[in-house]
Amino acid sequence: MAVIGFDVTERRAYDGPFDRPYERVDGVARYAVDPVWEAANGIVDIDLAPRADDGLVHFEGDVTLLRPLDRARRTGIVEVPNRGRRTLLGLYNRAAPVLEPTAEIDPGDGFLLRHGFTLAWCGWQWDVPRSPARMGLTAPVAGVSGEVQLRLQLHDPAERVALTDQHTGQLGNHLPVPTADVDDPDARLVVRDGLWADPVEIDRAAWRFDTPTTVVLDGGFEPGRIYDLVHRTPSSPVAGAGLLAVRDLGRYLRATEQLDHVLATGQSQCGRFLRTLLHLGLNHTDDGPAYDGMLVHIAGGRRGEFNHRFAQPSVQPTPSFGHLFPFADESQTDPHSGRHEGLLDRQLAAGSVPKIIYTNTSSEYWRGDAFLAHASAADGADVEPPPCTRHYLLSSTQHGPGMLPLMQESMFGSKGGNAFNIVDYTPLLRAAMLNLAAWVADAVEPPRSAVPRLDDGTAVTRAEVLAALRARTDLPPVTLPAADELCRLHPLDLGPEAAAGIGSYPARVTGDAYPCFVSAVNDDGNEIAGIAMPDVTVPVATHTGWNPRHLDSGASDQILDYVGSTIPFTAEQINERYGDEESYLAQIELAADRLVLEGFLLPDDVELCKRIAAKRYRALVAEGAAVSSPPDPTSVP
Repeated sequence: MAVIGFDVTERRAYDGPFDRPYERVDGVARYAVDPVWEAANGIVDIDLAPRADDGLVHFEGDVTLLRPLDRARRTGIVEVPNRGRRTLLGLYNRAAPVLEPTAEIDPGDGFLLRHGFTLAWCGWQWDVPRSPARMGLTAPVAGVSGEVQLRLQLHDPAERVALTDQHTGQLGNHLPVPTADVDDPDARLVVRDGLWADPVEIDRAAWRFDTPTTVVLDGGFEPGRIYDLVHRTPSSPVAGAGLLAVRDLGRYLRATEQLDHVLATGQSQCGRFLRTLLHLGLNHTDDGPAYDGMLVHIAGGRRGEFNHRFAQPSVQPTPSFGHLFPFADESQTDPHSGRHEGLLDRQLAAGSVPKIIYTNTSSEYWRGDAFLAHASAADGADVEPPPCTRHYLLSSTQHGPGMLPLMQESMFGSKGGNAFNIVDYTPLLRAAMLNLAAWVADAVEPPRSAVPRLDDGTAVTRAEVLAALRARTDLPPVTLPAADELCRLHPLDLGPEAAAGIGSYPARVTGDAYPCFVSAVNDDGNEIAGIAMPDVTVPVATHTGWNPRHLDSGASDQILDYVGSTIPFTAEQINERYGDEESYLAQIELAADRLVLEGFLLPDDVELCKRIAAKRYRALVAEGAAVSSPPDPTSVP
């Protein structure tokens, strides 16, 4: 169970705004695993994959390294790439957003490199089309056929769609999952008009596969409606091989790069990937831990499509295996199944439990699952995290860091009822990463968890927040979603073979939703729980983690995936509060200094917070609050 080879494809100097020499190494890691052992440890269908003459299952994946040549710091950070993209430096080094897949790695302001970290990226995802721009894995294939589900909710009308995820837009769709038979009479297409509405089956004569990887609906797919396509596919890549690749590369780099400590991080899809790895207890190897610490960002309380038959790792909203109990680290009893389990149970039994920092934005709470990561699945009561974990809500933020200008339409086609959230929370992540490194290397405890809680009144229902926003009259109006159309997690029946990782689709809801609470808001509509950026504490707008779908996109009572809202105060209101920019920034500095004292912000980033706040102040006062068209993806600063 190891990396059995590493083939270097390119090695070159890597330069940027940092004071030490680095080199970049790109290559392909070759893996070999014992299928009997891995199947016994929960990797679905690995025992059905072809074996080499040595009796092992072999596969390979892309790897990129940024190596400091001075080795002054012996800590590595391995990022799980998001849909094949290297996004680490966008979050921590404030590099330009990776809006188009690219092989280049923008060093940004050099933050992680100035601190001397060895950085690595591990290709893990079988359904990413491998290229220099997108890192992936050539997974072993189990020669079995069966049913797969594709969920679609489009922003614009379309008659013909590919059998691939529609949420990745210009980031590049994942490889389609072909149908085994374009004339399959048992394939089904159903539609519903709400998240929990009963599905209506569409007559088989009204739709067809025009190729093995595309489907056509007479009259077209309507924006906003939710379609589920269930069809047979001829074979199943072993998705769980990606979990093994990330595990084994961490241990390999510890030895070959002479690292004392190795951290793992992943955002969104990849944060849920790390939660899945922990749930399976895979952080342990024969030689010790794969990773000493993990920063799991914007994963919420869920896992994902990373380890079942016909899993599609890029898929996010489809109710499936990643939506199942358990949600919290600590063991508790599922009120629906009676099962007693915690996310970390198997890892605790195996050993090698890492230090873990979970960071979530308001978006993951409003989509209905992040609260369950630190609460009772029965009644929402607060659950104290184990000593090895911390949970932080980044207050009044959306899934990804916000940017200017104000926009209601993204470059990926989604349209919001409000302008998108502009809060840039990256300074909080920088502090969290250094706090994790100090916790692992020097046993320096990070700050306490900061999340909505029932016991202190900071956790409330989403309906209560919407009612408070609806009732306010002294601030600009907000376009609101319908409380009963907001997503929540439900207990699911995935069929008689679900325990073996083989599902029946669509999943059937079997009971009432699990509890869902979010942060209460203050008189400005901004959240009171969690860690607030200075420009949320000293606001020029109301910021949320949700944004209703635009009327043009259909289903305007529902919220968009990933994005929040910014509702600017008027220039008159801002001037009445603060007088001028200098007075405003003085209050921003005080708020930043408080975050430094609490351990949530680095002293060196106080000025960064002031620059971020100043840009937003000027945009909403001096330049007006007009909503712009989406920027060119190739020119976003």
